Amino acid sequence: MRVLVLWAHQDSANLGLHVLAEGTAALVKRAWPDAEIEFQDYGKGTAPMPISSPKSLAKEWVTGNRGLKKWLQSFDVVIDTRSGDSFADLYGVERLFAMGMVAELVRRAGVPLILGPQTIGPFVSAAGRALGRRSLKTAAAVMSRDSASAAHAEKLGRPVDVESTDVVFALPQAPRTAQRDVILNISGLLWTPGPHVDAEHYRRTVTALYQELLRDGRSVSLVAHVLDSPVADNDVPAIREFAAAHAPGAEVLIPTSLTSVRELLASGSIVIGSRMHACLNALSSGTPAVPLAYSRKFAPLFQDLGWNHTVDLRSHPDPVAAVLAVCADPGLGRQVDAVLAKAADLLAVAQRSLESFQRDKVQ
Repeated sequence: MRVLVLWAHQDSANLGLHVLAEGTAALVKRAWPDAEIEFQDYGKGTAPMPISSPKSLAKEWVTGNRGLKKWLQSFDVVIDTRSGDSFADLYGVERLFAMGMVAELVRRAGVPLILGPQTIGPFVSAAGRALGRRSLKTAAAVMSRDSASAAHAEKLGRPVDVESTDVVFALPQAPRTAQRDVILNISGLLWTPGPHVDAEHYRRTVTALYQELLRDGRSVSLVAHVLDSPVADNDVPAIREFAAAHAPGAEVLIPTSLTSVRELLASGSIVIGSRMHACLNALSSGTPAVPLAYSRKFAPLFQDLGWNHTVDLRSHPDPVAAVLAVCADPGLGRQVDAVLAKAADLLAVAQRSLESFQRDKVQ
């Protein structure tokens, strides 16, 4: 089997996208141990042309001059990750349109496309719903990573084939050391003005949280989950600015890879994460985590795993108090064990679906 993993890459500075690449590959290997896997994101991969421009894709759709069809036909199956949460119109219809066009070209090339475990929706615009409905119908199989996404797909007329969970749980578990206490992930996405939460409110919240943790006698390390890069919303400048202003003595952890961030997160007694995959990397390594949610992708995923400690920055009246209450819960370790068992069951369903797909293909 030659497998193409779309919209994730192992070289991404966003370690959440790196998780999608490595985790999807690990899931594929569980089903097809001898599979050859390639990755294609916007700017990285072996595609013979850029795949981010709807205009270029439309031209290739008509002419076929760049060889995209031939390249796609070199694969037996395409796993479409949609960057984990981009199968929605949250980031604009143009992004959704471009990703949907690639899925359509895969179909036209005669290659089965599977929507891997991901968030589906929300689609709030008529154009978004139409594009989402089309992509769902194009897919040979559809997997969601939470029940709310499954419900959204059903509303669009294409129930999912599999309700699973995030592919982070397919990765090898990092060894727990618990040499650190609280590890706080500050997000560059939320630190600067944007559409998700009010940046000033976010800054006040993480500052107050840090100060209250110190008053409680906790030690706090700061960790980045999106590495330094030209992309404006990476975590490193935000953490350095926060440390200079509020935590000059704090340990600042800048990982160098997915493996290193998982090892760092496994070294804490608890992780407080503004990046969803900072929390998922922690939980999948056995470390309790408190997600600071800024979108609807957080709560359903964690709740389906039996982890009910998400604090929504958009709506909670006192997020600092809520986080401190979770940090004081003595039963978190036992709850993490239950999460890992539940995640294993949900991933096994996705694995069996891929194995079944292979048998159907052979028949």
